[in-house]
Amino acid sequence: MNKNELIKKCMISKDAAETYPFKDYPDMAVMRHKSNNKWFGLIFELDGKLCINLKCEPWESAILRDEYPYITPAWHMNKAHWITVDVNSADKEVLEGVIKTSFELTK
Repeated sequence: MNKNELIKKCMISKDAAETYPFKDYPDMAVMRHKSNNKWFGLIFELDGKLCINLKCEPWESAILRDEYPYITPAWHMNKAHWITVDVNSADKEVLEGVIKTSFELTK
C-alpha cells in the first residue's frame, strides 16, 4: 500500500479531511475531523516504512501491541493513548479496525 491508498482508507466519512500542517515536514499527512479539527491519524514514513499513528484506549493499546508485532507505541505521541502501525506489515482487517476506532474516539 502506498500513502495515497492509505489516505483513501482513512477517508471513512464526509467528516474526514487530509491536511498538511507541518511546514518542515511537507509529506506528513494529518487526518482530521472537519467538524472539530481533531486528529485521528498521522501518516508518515519511518525507517523506510509507511506508518500511521492512531488513537486508541490505553487498555486496548497494550493488547494490540502484545498481539501484533507491527503495532508499537506511538512515534512522537502519547504512548498510552496512541499507537503506530507499520501499514504494509498489518493485516487489512486490523488496520481498518484501528483506523475506525481512532476516528470514533476523536469525534
